[in-house]
Amino acid sequence: MGRSPRKDLLAGLTVAVVALPLALGFGISSGLGAQAGLATAVVAGALAAIFGGSNLQVSGPTGAMTVVLVPIVHTYGPSGVLTVGLLAGLLLVTLALAKVGGYMRYVPAPVVEGFTVGIAAVIALQQVPAAFGVKAPPGDKVVVVAARAVIDFAGHPHWAAVVLAGTVIAVMLAGGRWRPTVPFSLVAVVATTVAAQAAHLPVARIGHLPAGLPAPSLGFLDPSAVPGLLPSVVAVAALAALESLLSATVADAMSVSDRHDPDRELFGQGVANLAAPLFGGVPATAAIARTAVNVRSGAVSRLAALTHAVALAVIVFAAAPLVGRIPLAALAGVLLATAVRMVEVGSVRVLARADRGDAAVLVLTALATLALDLVVAVIAGLVVAGALALRQVARAARVEQVALDDGLSPTDHHAEEQALLARHIVAYRIDGPVFFAAAHRFLLELTDVADVLVVILRMSRVTAIDSTGALVLKDVITKLERRGICVLLSGIRPGHQQVLSTFGVAEHLRRDGLLFPDTPAAIAHALLLAPDVLSNPRAALSQPQVEGTC
Repeated sequence: MGRSPRKDLLAGLTVAVVALPLALGFGISSGLGAQAGLATAVVAGALAAIFGGSNLQVSGPTGAMTVVLVPIVHTYGPSGVLTVGLLAGLLLVTLALAKVGGYMRYVPAPVVEGFTVGIAAVIALQQVPAAFGVKAPPGDKVVVVAARAVIDFAGHPHWAAVVLAGTVIAVMLAGGRWRPTVPFSLVAVVATTVAAQAAHLPVARIGHLPAGLPAPSLGFLDPSAVPGLLPSVVAVAALAALESLLSATVADAMSVSDRHDPDRELFGQGVANLAAPLFGGVPATAAIARTAVNVRSGAVSRLAALTHAVALAVIVFAAAPLVGRIPLAALAGVLLATAVRMVEVGSVRVLARADRGDAAVLVLTALATLALDLVVAVIAGLVVAGALALRQVARAARVEQVALDDGLSPTDHHAEEQALLARHIVAYRIDGPVFFAAAHRFLLELTDVADVLVVILRMSRVTAIDSTGALVLKDVITKLERRGICVLLSGIRPGHQQVLSTFGVAEHLRRDGLLFPDTPAAIAHALLLAPDVLSNPRAALSQPQVEGTC
């Protein structure tokens, strides 16, 4: 923190200016009020900066978390949200101690992009009532609530709110392209607040905010409600982990040498979420937008994130009356513009064009986020992405008949022996993983051979084999031997010996000396199996053999 304090202080102040309207807006959207958003930004922002695993990360209330919290408020009230935040913090600390942070890197890009698109849509729909100046209709489905708000507005228009929200959106989007480093969100909120105050516009405002933070308390905790809240606890913890680690990855990519510790980051977010509810704050996570502003503003250490939290604390204690005058429509405009900027259109377009499967995963995740909830959406996206990846891997695995000297050094077999090999001894090379998704193809292809004495299975290019693959391979060998065909295996990797031995795939082959370290040894043995074949190959082919012998 002492390397470049001036840069960190300036970056922290810049982030605080950007974070103030977002903290207010997300606090109101969550259902706990603007004060809750500010308390979260101050308490969680400071603790995550100290205990987290990234030097550049900025934490606080976020739109994604707000999406999860609204149904909890609707069902359990504010105390339910505070309880969920506390328990989610405990779960995050447990995940950090269990060292699961590294697994988050396996979330596919289409799931992340679809998740982001869905969150952006939900955030935008949540702001429709405030942007149109109508009271939010009852309900927990954002699409239904937004539609009812539009109908209410059509019956009793409130154009002042629409003008304020539209002005903020236009200033943020246009100004962000013109001067990305200028905090146009704060500029727009201040300008519209002054204009609404001067013109005495009849618009709803944040209202009274108490100066300072409430004393820490556990009075909200109701043990009897905990069992019913556990699914929400898992959802909040999963979202906090996912969004925080994604944000930390973004910060790493934007910096020159900074690299985050995923398990420590989970620990820091856990501590932040344990503390924030004690001060009336909502569950927190790392914020990608604020982290990006922090990095672009020149931050080099945790001092910047700490400065952001301290600056917001000063506002909470010294400027609460001024903050209370901000129109809700202006904050709705901030969040609508934020939702628009959340979606990386270029990334979405590339993923949609690159592969149909990726496009399907992206759309599915986005729609599930909008229609269901975030955790279900991510799980659904992961399941579909996993199934598509499994299909791709299964397609990569193949069995093909190859020339006996394919990939080997030149042999010294004479022409008569080569003719025999070409007619009665065949080699199959198995490439890729032999596992449940592809193993049935091996059974169909390998047991279809005809007019041969010996089949050599070249196993050196098998990358992996599971129990299903081992059982299918055993079935193939048994079926070929019952038809009088001798099976030789070559090039089995040491790592595959265990699974083959466990299922008894090659026990009799090993006992009869039919396993070989390489293909030339297998070919040499095949030439010795039927010494009279050269003189009468048709007779040799017509002689049945006993299973398990050659």
